[in-house]
Amino acid sequence: MTLITLPLLFAGYLLGSIPSGYLAGRWLAGVDIRREGSGSTGATNVLRVVGKGPALAVFLVDVLKGAAAVLLAKAVLDPLGVGVVLAGLAALAGHIWPVWLGWKGGKAVATGLGMLLGLTWPVGLACFGIFLAVLSLGRIVSLASVVAALALPLLMLGWFADQNLAPRWPYLSLALLTTVLVVWRHRSNIERLLAGTEPKLGAPKP
Repeated sequence: MTLITLPLLFAGYLLGSIPSGYLAGRWLAGVDIRREGSGSTGATNVLRVVGKGPALAVFLVDVLKGAAAVLLAKAVLDPLGVGVVLAGLAALAGHIWPVWLGWKGGKAVATGLGMLLGLTWPVGLACFGIFLAVLSLGRIVSLASVVAALALPLLMLGWFADQNLAPRWPYLSLALLTTVLVVWRHRSNIERLLAGTEPKLGAPKP
């Protein structure tokens, strides 16, 4: 198992570390996205700095990174086993700490969505639905991301119940760890939310 799993973890990390946001900034606007806006390489910062089209492309690539890492592992390992979960986490780690960008990447929301879609697509779609609902009401991406992440463990438990399956600890552990990672990566956003200074989607640049 170890000889099979380790290459899959490495592949998951490399997939997750593809610097789509950074490349969009360099290729389309001639800027280092890490030095603009929030400093994140994710789609939200690309939207603010580069524009809607590039942001959508970055979002889709980041989703595909997470899904590909999981689906690759599923093709080889037990679909409900710990190896598949670790491959998904490796993709998240690659996105958050990419080796190519000095270990400074994005906040793992889109890659996390892709990972969930690869693992249990109903849970991924439910999380995305919550994200869109909160975003449509408040127009604050960080708030929508955090609320969707907080809902994830409950959605995962609900999926196992709906399938009449006993909850599998790798999946529940993944849900909890993903929640912690997303909230931790948004800690500065949470401070601004509490202070009432977090910018809304479409707001003019300061």
